[in-house]
Amino acid sequence: MDPLIGLLLLGCYGGGIWKFWSGFDRTNFNRNFQNRLVLSLLWPALIFNKPYRQNFTKALKGSKR
Repeated sequence: MDPLIGLLLLGCYGGGIWKFWSGFDRTNFNRNFQNRLVLSLLWPALIFNKPYRQNFTKALKGSKR
């Protein structure tokens, strides 16, 4: 059961990275590779920051607001 939970968590983490990476152009963040990489990898920790969370939602849903 533990490996299944680990694989599920890893899948969610990887899915979050992929969705944020592919929608990064919709955010207000500086569009350089290093910034994109760091913000994509650290999304679980940064999701508690309100401005990051708003941009993360833009990246996931495609909102241009």
